[in-house]
Amino acid sequence: MMPRTLLSRCARLTQQVPLETAARSRSKHCVQRRISSVSIPPPACMSRPLEAPLRYLFGPGPSNVPPRVLAAGGRPIIGHMHSEMFEIMNEIKQGIQYAFQTNNNMTLAMSGSGHTAMECAIFNTVEPGESVLVAVNGIWGERVAEIAERMGAKVHTLVKTPGGHFTNAEIEQALAKHKPVLFFLTHGESSAGLVHPMDGVGDLCHKHNCLLLVDSVASLGAAPLLMDEQNIDILYTGSQKALNAPPGTAPISFSERACQKMFNRKTKPVSYLLDMSYLSNYWGNDGQPNRIYHHTGPVSGFFALRESLAILAETGLENSWRHHKEVAEYLWKGLEDLGLKLFIKDKDLRLPSVTTIAIPEGYNWRELLAYIMKHHQMEFTGGLGPSVGMVLRIGLMGYNCNKANAAMVLTALEDALKHCPKSKA
Repeated sequence: MMPRTLLSRCARLTQQVPLETAARSRSKHCVQRRISSVSIPPPACMSRPLEAPLRYLFGPGPSNVPPRVLAAGGRPIIGHMHSEMFEIMNEIKQGIQYAFQTNNNMTLAMSGSGHTAMECAIFNTVEPGESVLVAVNGIWGERVAEIAERMGAKVHTLVKTPGGHFTNAEIEQALAKHKPVLFFLTHGESSAGLVHPMDGVGDLCHKHNCLLLVDSVASLGAAPLLMDEQNIDILYTGSQKALNAPPGTAPISFSERACQKMFNRKTKPVSYLLDMSYLSNYWGNDGQPNRIYHHTGPVSGFFALRESLAILAETGLENSWRHHKEVAEYLWKGLEDLGLKLFIKDKDLRLPSVTTIAIPEGYNWRELLAYIMKHHQMEFTGGLGPSVGMVLRIGLMGYNCNKANAAMVLTALEDALKHCPKSKA
């Protein structure tokens, strides 16, 4: 016969089982209720396929991308730390060295647009309290001045109205006065359609113990630029203009002088993501045997950039420069034949990739652009920053740079001038 204490214990356990089962049931019910209490339904737009119109991107960028580059960007993803990815990054580096005409080891592509490279250059070579000189003749100088000011630099500016350029004498006078550690100049000022002379500027900067930082986002591949020969210390560009890749990657290169300044800082750069002490390792530029994870690079973007650099190498830099100039001159003549005035008077200072037209007298520039988009599916743009209300901008670069497209541009403009209302004043 079972002892009374054991029977009592069994009875208590028997009573607990249904109680625990009920508790688990209530808990499961509560979890299910929490999971099902989503208050925001799936958006209706996500039940439809992605749609994007086919347009002629004849503005200052991005430009239309050739099928070969689109196909490269659509290849299967591989890991950003795979050996095959590192080999592709090495090829990108060599492609950038060719495009920039530099032997700089510290050459790479930023994971981001041209603004990313702009900030990387400033954040890594300038420390709070140091003097920076910025040439402002359009929006890009304005942007650099603001970025440098935000990170604590003492910013000095050389200022011209849109379309103006700086003489070497003006630059040297400012270098002597402000004694900057960095001087910024835009090679291709897309907001005004100006290509800035570069000869002698690097020599002046080195004479005054200053680094030269150059923006070539709108000009690389379209206008002559020689990083090493012209003593440029830091050069960057964007993927989406004459290089013909989708937006999102930004080639950049640092001279040995820039590296000496960059890697002997007293303070850390204000951005972890853009810290070149990490990025130099990620790109295999620091001499270390292993690359260490820093961030996940845009794998598909790098595929596309690599292919766009391959196209430039196959074409040849000098051929690319010549082709952009020939098409630009064809466009310029056609615009003048329509009675339009080119904003940059000096032919030698016109940016081949982005042409600026003075807004035709009596017309609303927004109406002209809207008409051309509606009836011709073409993107032109107005001014940007200080050039707003002053110009219309037409970009024919890379894949879009041909006389057939230029003829289409002229037809669209002629049509818009005929059909858009013109004020009588």
